[in-house]
Order: sequence, then structure tokens, then C-alpha cells
Amino acid sequence: MKLARTLPYATVKASLRERIARGGWQPGVRLPSERELVQEFGCARMTVHRALRELEEEGLIERRQGSGSFVAELHPISNLLRVRDIAEEIHERGHTHSTRVLGVAREKADATTAAAMRLPKGTAVVHVRLVHSESGVPIQLEDRHVNPLLAPDLLNCDFTRVTPSHVLFEHAPLTEAEQVVEAVLATKEQALLLDVAEGSALLMVSRRTVSQGAVASIARLYHPGARYRLIGQFSV
Repeated sequence: MKLARTLPYATVKASLRERIARGGWQPGVRLPSERELVQEFGCARMTVHRALRELEEEGLIERRQGSGSFVAELHPISNLLRVRDIAEEIHERGHTHSTRVLGVAREKADATTAAAMRLPKGTAVVHVRLVHSESGVPIQLEDRHVNPLLAPDLLNCDFTRVTPSHVLFEHAPLTEAEQVVEAVLATKEQALLLDVAEGSALLMVSRRTVSQGAVASIARLYHPGARYRLIGQFSV
């Protein structure tokens, strides 16, 4: 009789995690059974069982009695009444945050941007464009203009390690915020960056943050409609 070889559960877990992160298994898809995974990896059943249990604890899969294991819905939830750092939200869910930097540059504010930031037209602002991913899945395209007087070191930041929100929270504490949520259709560029079909539904959050009476930043945050939902809570 052929005995199952000893294989670290972490190796099995990492392999399953990578398939989920790379989109090989989409949210809602049923994973192979424990028996099938044992055959695939050539390891003991208890090894597979532990790997699945830890993936469930991290929120990446759901195990349903009598039905098997399924890829969890990667649906980030943002509270409409709070402004938070997206990296913190992702880390709290036990997932991995990563950033793709599209561009960071100082430029002159056009009439629309200047009006939104309550600045004279032509004032120097910092324009930041990033794509945020959760466990390898793109969930937000950030297009932000920042008042450099409130965040003077912004151009020197490594946005693969820190988010603009984090920098602003440190240098320009939030005292006011305005948000508008709209449904828009993905342009060709947005679709490519967010890995969705052109023309698919996006949620766009237009946000203006204010610190001590001065506008710190304005941002347009685009989210794939199938991967993002927003909630609001209020109590007296």
C-alpha cells in the first residue's frame, strides 16, 4: 500500500491561497474535496484538513456542512459615515493589501480641481493614481489630488508601503468629509486596471476631506460593483 508522504500543511495552504489570489478560483466556486486535494498533493488528509481550516479562519474560504469548501466572497465593506485607510480595512480581514502605482506627480490644478479644493486655478497640487488589491484581486482605483501644503512629504512617499490616506491622517487630521456615491460604467482603461469587462458597473465614491478648514484632498475611488459594497450606520 502506498503511504501518503509528509508534506507541510503550510505548503498546501500557500498553494491554495495562491490560486484564490490569482483568480484561478473565483468567489463562490466550490473547492476540490479533501480526498481530491489529498490525491493532488500526495499528502495526508489531516494536512489538507488543517490547511483548509486555517484558510477558513482567515476568511478566504467558507466550509459548509455536507457541501464542502467554497471560495469566500472578497467583498470589502466600507462605512459611508467613516473615512478609513483601505489598507487597514484589508488587514483587519486577515487579507493582504498591495498597491500598483500608476503615477505620482506635481501639477497645476485645472479649474474644476481648483474649485473643488477651494484653491486658485493653477495652484500646485499632487496628483496620485493607484490601484489597490486585496489578496491579489484589484478592488479600488484611486485618483486623488492633494494639497501639498498639508502633506509636504507626499512626493517622497513609497506608495507600495503606505497609502495617501495614511499620510493625510498623520499630517492633516480629518475634521470634515463629504462623500457622493454614484454608479458608473468602466472605461477601457478602468476595466483593464480593475480586471473587469469594459462597460461593467463600477461604484465611484467622490470624497473631499477637510482639515481645520482647508481641503486636504479630493479623490475619486472606483470599485468593481461585483466586489464592493458600502454600508452606513448611525445612532443617536
